[in-house]
Amino acid sequence: MHIDSYTFGSMVVDGKAYAADLVLLPDGVRGDWWREAGHSLGVGDLQDVLAAKPEVLVVGTGAYGAMKVPQETRRALDEAGIEVVIEETGGAVERYNALSAESRRVAGAFHLTC
Repeated sequence: MHIDSYTFGSMVVDGKAYAADLVLLPDGVRGDWWREAGHSLGVGDLQDVLAAKPEVLVVGTGAYGAMKVPQETRRALDEAGIEVVIEETGGAVERYNALSAESRRVAGAFHLTC
């Protein structure tokens, strides 16, 4: 899977445009993704990711980094053996594409706005 472009509120993945937060898994895209606590990424928000067991999860925290990743979430990912990369969404897109190009089993969780 390849992220073709990202601008505030929009992402194009493999030629398909998305206008809401989304999760990229090795087997496809989960569009219209929303978290239980809005701008906080909880363990419950990542059940599809945990089930997919990627090597790496790239988290895009928004254009300005508004979405936070609490220690509890980081700890759960670590315990599951999933490396986590956390960046504002613009940088996270670049990291996701680079990791994907290395043929790593990568997932992404992207907040597209703030």
